Formats: sequence, structure tokens, C-alpha cells
Amino acid sequence: MNNKIIIAIDAMGGEKAPSKNIEGVSIYLKKNKERKDVFFNLYGDEFLIKKELDKHKISSDLYKIYHCTTVVSDEETPLTAIKNSKDSSMWKSINSQIISNSNITLSAGNTGVLFVVSRMLLKTIESVSKPALAGLWPNEKNTNVVLDLGANVECDEKNLIDFSEMGAALYKALFPEDIPKVALLNIGSEEIKGTEILKKAYSKLKEISKYGDFKFNGFIEGNKITHGESNVIVTDGFTGNIALKTAEGTAKFITDSLKKSLTSTIFSKISVIFSYFALKKFKEKLDPRKFNGAIFLGLKGPVVKSHGSTDAIGFYYSIDLCYRIIKGDLMNKIKNNLSHINNENS
Repeated sequence: MNNKIIIAIDAMGGEKAPSKNIEGVSIYLKKNKERKDVFFNLYGDEFLIKKELDKHKISSDLYKIYHCTTVVSDEETPLTAIKNSKDSSMWKSINSQIISNSNITLSAGNTGVLFVVSRMLLKTIESVSKPALAGLWPNEKNTNVVLDLGANVECDEKNLIDFSEMGAALYKALFPEDIPKVALLNIGSEEIKGTEILKKAYSKLKEISKYGDFKFNGFIEGNKITHGESNVIVTDGFTGNIALKTAEGTAKFITDSLKKSLTSTIFSKISVIFSYFALKKFKEKLDPRKFNGAIFLGLKGPVVKSHGSTDAIGFYYSIDLCYRIIKGDLMNKIKNNLSHINNENS
């Protein structure tokens, strides 16, 4: 097992679990037959999990099942989960990073509970006061890392600086051939605009960028996020969550409106035939399943949150994200980047 990347999966988390979750594992294995270094620790109802594994004919050499008697519901609060869910599939999949040999945890369960339990069990990195929730967004050139997406409503300049270093480390782990280019989300691109917190973070990041962890591009406005000139977008959790929901709503509005327009008349239906490949490419570009998986950064172990309502394909992309995070040596990259902040403060 020493050379394996071991992914702990909360097999009971999210809608249609464990069927969707195990099908996602099956899709991953079929699409990545060349990856011989992956192993799955599966947590949940052993009978139900085994039934799905057998249906997809997944080799027993690739997994181990850990039976759990309870499941964290979507309605459960973090407080009740801490008291009553220590034998849940979510709790045990997180704790496996401590007591077992798991490298990373993946769950599609209750986000609030997952964040609180992850923080309680794994603890935060010593120099990090607030962990962040990072997500992947498409841009015109490749992909953005955007954080914080809602873990912290209020942030000071130190938090934003931590987020920048951790976001840059995540980007480098996922895209090793590219350069992380950090920008602070603001109401304008000029240095004089924004809050005092943003201005202080700007000055500090400009200085820290000398270590080469990232290229600092200054401030960025919301309408430039998808341009790709910057690929690590940093903000507080309040602003980030609003930006995320706005982007998701806008993307859905565009695709739904386009679909209605192209099927409203006989002439538009005929035009679909001639523009089929262009429309297919457009749909694939905005497919949210490809960007499924938010990452908790700032903990001593990596945790990925899959969207609860995604399908098996979306869950597959989250598994692939987990593999790339460990293969890209995220935790050591974060440690290295944060050491430069400590050097500046010492």
C-alpha cells in the first residue's frame, strides 16, 4: 500500500448513494486503466456497497469496505453530527486519514457538517487561522481556482494572503506545467479602489510574490474572472459565495434560454442540425460536472466536497480531482508556500 494513492470515499453521502458513488468509481477505473496506483477505502453500508461493486464488476483488489451504521443527513446540524455521528460514513472516511492510511477524503454529503467535522478531526495547519473552500471554474484558457466560496463570511488581510498561497499551491498541484497567477477580486482594478483590507493584502502579496510561488496580477473585477489572465481568484467567503451562485445561475440561464430558442420553431430545429458540433462543444465547455468538487484548504489533510445532487459522471470527476491533488503533492506545496509568509512575518 505504500505506493498507492488511497482515496477514502463516504459512499453514503449525497443523493442516490451508494449507487451513484460506486458507479463513479467504476467510470473512473474504466477511464484510467493506466493508473495502477489508486486504491479506495469505502465507508458505509457494507451490504449495499458490495451489491453495487458486484454490479459494476469492480475487482476486490482495488478497494476495502469499512462498514458504518449511520449516515449524516442533509438536515443534520454540525452540533448534532459531532454528538451522534461518530460511526457515520462521513466521520469515518475523514478520520481514516488519521487512524488508517487514507491520503484524501471525498464526500457528497452535508457540506456544513463535512467542513466542521473535517476541521475538528484533521485540525488546521498551524499558521492558518481560517481554512478556505476552493472551487474550479472554467476560463477561456484553462481553469480557475477560486476561493473562498463560503467557509468564511469575514476575512482580514492575513486570511486573503493565506488563501492566495494555498490557492496557488492547489493550482500548481493540478496544473504543474502552468504558472499560478493570483488576483484579488475587487470592484475595480486600480490600486486605490476597494477596502482597506484589500489594499493591505494587495501590498503584502506584491511583496511575497518575489518568492516565485505565484505571479501577482493585482485586482480583478468580476467580469474578468473567466478571461484567464489570472487563474487563482481570491476573495472572502461572503463575496465568493455570491459570485459562485451568480455564475451558476447565469450559466443555467444561458443554456436553458439557448435550448428554448433552438427548439421553438421548425426553422430553429433545422438550424440545430447544421450547428450540432458547435453546440455540443459549447455544452461540454459549461458542463458543471467537469468542475464538480470543492476543496477544503488549510487543514492538515485534504478533503473534497462533491455536489450532493451530481450524477455518477460528476462524482467521477471528483474522484479524478482527488487523485490529481495527491499526485500533485498538494500538502507539501501548501507547506512550502506558507513558509514564505512566515519568513516575512519573522
